[in-house]
Amino acid sequence: MSPANQPIERHTIAVLVDNEPGVLARVIGLFSGRGYNIESLTVAEVDIEHRRSRITLVTSGTRMIVEQIKAQLARLVPVHKVSDLTDEGPAVERELALIKVTTNANREDRIESLRIADIFRARVVDSTTNSFTFEVTGSSGKLDAFIGLMRPLGLADISRTGVAAMARGREGLLHLD
Repeated sequence: MSPANQPIERHTIAVLVDNEPGVLARVIGLFSGRGYNIESLTVAEVDIEHRRSRITLVTSGTRMIVEQIKAQLARLVPVHKVSDLTDEGPAVERELALIKVTTNANREDRIESLRIADIFRARVVDSTTNSFTFEVTGSSGKLDAFIGLMRPLGLADISRTGVAAMARGREGLLHLD
C-alpha cells in the first residue's frame, strides 16, 4: 500500500520525561514544526524522587507518520521512554469533563438533563436555579455522547482534562529497561 493510501490511525502515546522547564515546549514544537496534530494532551509529575513527568498524548496519522512521531520523541534529550499504548497491547483510557448546561429554569429540560446524567453516571457538582455543572468520566467516546445529548438542552460550557491512559498488566512506564 502506498503511503498516500494508508489509513489514518488514532494512537495514544505515553512519554516519560524529566520534569524541567521547556520539556513540554520541545514536545509540542516537534509536533507543530512537522504539521502533526495533538488531539489530547495531559502532563503531570509521576516520579517526585527522580523529577519525572508523564506526558500522555493522542494523535492521528498514517502508520508511517506515527512511527516518525515516536522516533522523534525518543530522540529528544529529556525523554526516558516512549510507549505507544495503542500498539503495545490492552490499555485503560479515561477522561474527565466538567459540562455546564443552562436550562433557563425550564423544568422539562432540567429533568431531562438529570435523567441523561444518571444514565451516564455523571455527577452534579454545581447547581443553580438555571444551570447544572456535571462531572463525567469515561472514554472520550462516552464524553462525546454525553455532550451531544446535552447540546439541545442548553450546553453552555465544557472543560475536558484530556486522555489519561496506561497499559494493562504488570509492566509500567516507570519501570525503565
